[in-house]
Order: sequence, then structure tokens, then C-alpha cells
Amino acid sequence: MDLNTARMKTLSIILAGGRGSRLKQLTDNRSKPAVPIAGKYKIIDFPLSNCINSGMRRIAVLTQYRSHTLNQHVQRGWNFLRSDFNEFIELWPAQQQTGGDWYRGTADAVYQNLTMIDGLESEYILILAGDHVYKQDYSLMLQDHIESGADVTVACIEVPLKEADQFGIMHVDESDNIIAFEEKPSDPPTMPGKPNVSLASMGIYIFNTKFLSENLRSDARDDDSSHDFGKDLIPLFVGRSKIKAHHFSQSVIDNKSYPDAPYWRDVGTLTAYWEANMDLTRLVPELDLYDEEWPIRTAQYQRPAAKFNYNYEERIGTALNSVVSAGCIVSGSTVEQSILFNNVRVNSYSYVNKSVILPRCDIGRHCRLNKVVVDSDCCIPEGTVIGEDPVADAARFYRNSDGITLVTQGMIEALAD
Repeated sequence: MDLNTARMKTLSIILAGGRGSRLKQLTDNRSKPAVPIAGKYKIIDFPLSNCINSGMRRIAVLTQYRSHTLNQHVQRGWNFLRSDFNEFIELWPAQQQTGGDWYRGTADAVYQNLTMIDGLESEYILILAGDHVYKQDYSLMLQDHIESGADVTVACIEVPLKEADQFGIMHVDESDNIIAFEEKPSDPPTMPGKPNVSLASMGIYIFNTKFLSENLRSDARDDDSSHDFGKDLIPLFVGRSKIKAHHFSQSVIDNKSYPDAPYWRDVGTLTAYWEANMDLTRLVPELDLYDEEWPIRTAQYQRPAAKFNYNYEERIGTALNSVVSAGCIVSGSTVEQSILFNNVRVNSYSYVNKSVILPRCDIGRHCRLNKVVVDSDCCIPEGTVIGEDPVADAARFYRNSDGITLVTQGMIEALAD
């Protein structure tokens, strides 16, 4: 089977039902894949864009937790495929099709949709997480999977040994066959010849459809299983099936300025989320969003261009080393090394530094914000200072151990009570 035919016979399933509780109040009213990132996008836009750019145009997005904003985003921004060409991006909400349970794990989420999967007559299933930020050509991974004759192929990335206990770690032989798999081991194994590096699963899998269907049904009957790909199915396949490792470096879309550092981020903690956004304010970010050959798409709305007002002594509207999105007004204030999402207003005499300001926020006059993540639709009262007094920040808002403060409108309203 040639690659083009194989792509048309591949169903991509994006697991987008997770809450992402480590992002704290950012996911109180939205699922993790719906969290805004990089000025104008949502996290889900990255795997969706990778699918489209890879020629994978049969896509199911599995949703569950507080999915309204995610559903709305996908419906409004990703409805451009041609159904008459058998292309689609469909939302598959949790429907308890196999019983009274919601999704009990990543494998169970796919199992509960087997009826729809079987009806699509695919040859291959690409399983993706909906909450990682990266650029990858899945067609190269598919080609690797087909040529190897594997039952399942697992995308993997090299990680520092000190971080390996956060991932599923693989042992591979000289032909990249996976010969052992350990989920979040306390004593992670290292790669041959690389004593400080382990090989980690990215949570990206390609299965032969028949093989996956049979094993999901078997797993569903196992009362001792947690019904998770990483914890249960992948370890089960080792030694029993042909399971291959696909190195991310073979299919990553390179940032030419960082050829030896393939970009992949799990932005699942407040610090990781803040750092990923801060990277975009650098002169040359590790994540290249200006690559016209591999565009990241999103829902587009009509907005005016960003505007900067006033040039009077201390009242100068300016942004330095920052990302300022469409619809923003920086009025007589200074924004430095920060990222302003769409439709943010920063009023006179305020100073915003090393901060992430989500859409539709209004920052009042004479405010000072340092290392702050401000959730969508916040109105910061005039004279508010955040990021200078750790005790005061922790008492009013959420402040983590890395000194990053998260502010929501609910927290602001509680101050007035």
C-alpha cells in the first residue's frame, strides 16, 4: 500500500477529554486542550494542525470534561474539510455507549467508540493526546509503521534521566523493537551509550485497526485493568506482539535555529504553561510559529490590529520583547517580555512584565504585574500589584512554588467580598 492510500485509510483519534487539574483554576471551566496558548491558539490546534499538514484528514476528537468551549472552537474553526472526499473532523462526546461509565482511561475512551470506528473501515488508527504542543509529520511515522510490519508503533523522545520518572520509559533493541516498557519508573533505564538520557513515550501510537479492536475488547473484560494505553496495553504487548519505537527526531518539523532540540512540550503544569508562552517572547523562540510550510491553524475572528497609545513622559504605550495579539490596546503603559492574547487592554501607567494575559482582559491604571498568568475575561482593579509580595499574592490568588501567580475573575471578585 502506498503512503497516500495509507493516509486515506487512517483514522486519527485525538483524546481531548482530560481536565488537566495541574493547571489549577485555568481548567475550572474548560478542558486542558481548550486552554489558550501562544497568543491566538488553543492547545488542541497543534495536534489538529499536525493531522491536516500530514495529510491525515479523517479525525475524531474525543471529548468529555467541560467540553463546551472545545466543541465551540472545533466547530467554528475546523469545519473546512470536504465530506464528499471522505474527509472530516468530528466531535465524539462521551456517550456511555458500552455501559454506565464515563471514560475510565485512554484505552477505554477508544473502546467506548469502537462501533463508530468499525463503521469507518480504516486500516490504521493514529492515537494522539490533545494537550501537547509540538510539530510532527505523522505520515512519516505511518510510513515507518507500515515498512516495519509492526502491530503498534510508539512515538518516543529522548528525555533527561532526572525527568524520566514522569514518563513511560522504553527499552529498545538495535532495530528499535520495544523489549521492555515501564510506566513512570522510580529507577528509569537509560539509552545504550547515553547514560544521562532515557527514551520516553510521547503518548502517540499507530495501531493496525484489527489488532487494536481485538485488544481493546480483551482489555475491557479485564477487571484488574485501569484501561489505559500507557499503564496496561503497551506493557502487555511487549514480548507478545511486534511493537516498534519511532524516534520523534525522524518526523519532527525542525526549527532550523535549534536543529538538535526537537520541540515537544506537555504544558500540564502552571510553570510549564508559563515557560512555553515565555519562550515565544524570545528573539528566536524554540517553537517556530512563523513557518509557512507547516502552519498552525485556529478559529479566526475579525479583529482590529493591535494599537499603542500616548507618548508623554511616563505615559508611553509600548511593548518590548513581547507578543501582542490582534485587538489589543496598550494605552500609556509598558508591556515587557509578556504575551497578550486577543482583545486585551492595558491602561495608563501600568507595567506588565513576564506575564501571560489571556483574552479579553482589562488591566486598570497604575497596576504592576510580574510573573502573572491572568485568566480570560479578568478585570484587574486600578492600582493592583501582583508578583512583588509572595505572602500577599498567596493570600489573594494562587501562587506556586516557582513564584508564578495565577489570577482569575473569581479570585478578584472574592477580594471585594
